[in-house]
Amino acid sequence: YFIIVFMKILAIDYGTKRTGFAISDESRIFAFGLSTQETKNNIAYLETLIPKEKIDTIVIGIPKKLNNELAEIVPKIELFKRQMKNKFPDIKIIDVDERFTSKMAFQSMIDNGMSRKDRQNKALVDEISATIILQGFLETL
Repeated sequence: YFIIVFMKILAIDYGTKRTGFAISDESRIFAFGLSTQETKNNIAYLETLIPKEKIDTIVIGIPKKLNNELAEIVPKIELFKRQMKNKFPDIKIIDVDERFTSKMAFQSMIDNGMSRKDRQNKALVDEISATIILQGFLETL
């Protein structure tokens, strides 16, 4: 007998104040918005989430400028990645280019008929951005 364990992928849209999270289904085909957390609570949130959701891979958005230079926030993201690697050594962490995800998230909110008030909800934008990052990654698998 073979026992197949399906593991999920988590996507992170890291921000200085808030961080958006999205998760895949077990078959790694679909991305679903999960939540937005205060960035200072990220590690505590992951300590609960990773075992509960059976996550073995994390994709994290790395923002770049139009000229391909890294954005100013990247050193903070690198520090966060080191914290994750120390805390969760068995989790694979993959960088993905997240250029334009916030704009795409905002546009998807418009396309889905969300009200102006909902579109001003930055936490929702962060969660949708994480979902876009993850869906883009899943399409490369």
